[in-house]
Amino acid sequence: MNFDEKARDWDSNPARRERARAVAEAMRRQIPVRPTMTALEYGCGTGLLSFELRNELGKIVLADSSTGMLEVLREKIAAAQANNLFPIKLDLLVDPLPVQRFDLIYSLMTLHHICDTKRILSLFHQLLLPGGYLCIADLDEEDGSFHTDPFEGHLGFNRQELAELTTMVGFEVLGFETVYQMVKIVDEQSRAYPIFLMTARKREIFG
Repeated sequence: MNFDEKARDWDSNPARRERARAVAEAMRRQIPVRPTMTALEYGCGTGLLSFELRNELGKIVLADSSTGMLEVLREKIAAAQANNLFPIKLDLLVDPLPVQRFDLIYSLMTLHHICDTKRILSLFHQLLLPGGYLCIADLDEEDGSFHTDPFEGHLGFNRQELAELTTMVGFEVLGFETVYQMVKIVDEQSRAYPIFLMTARKREIFG
């Protein structure tokens, strides 16, 4: 998928807005979201999820590798005068790690685009403060019909396998919750694709 080309129309899809609201609501249920928290949204796109959470968190760094998405995001931040949102262009698998460490890292529909799941989870672990929270919202394992464009990544995730990998890199997995159903027309039929929220916490001592 060319995210630069899709950026201008990204927010016009009501399902994406509904999905962001559903994930934000689930995050509030699962972790103690507080205005003292510093947060990183990785793979932020146009910032739909962070806009849902911005009044309940402190400084939020929004990271993405798409110039087009970040351009739209900057316009939205300026229009809303959202002074606690800070967009940056960042690909953690290529670029140096940011100096800042965070109380919370979250992503929405980003992890399945990243081939090296273990490495990105390890980088999230490094970027979190001790006791910090990780929230990953993504697709359950699917049959490959979700993406119509050419796609390199994961066909969703097996929850148990993802939990084991997350534990392996130093997190305590707190749980999974089905938070939304993405409905698409595939072969002229309506198909529902469940989206989970995995919550985890960086262990205070690891190693």
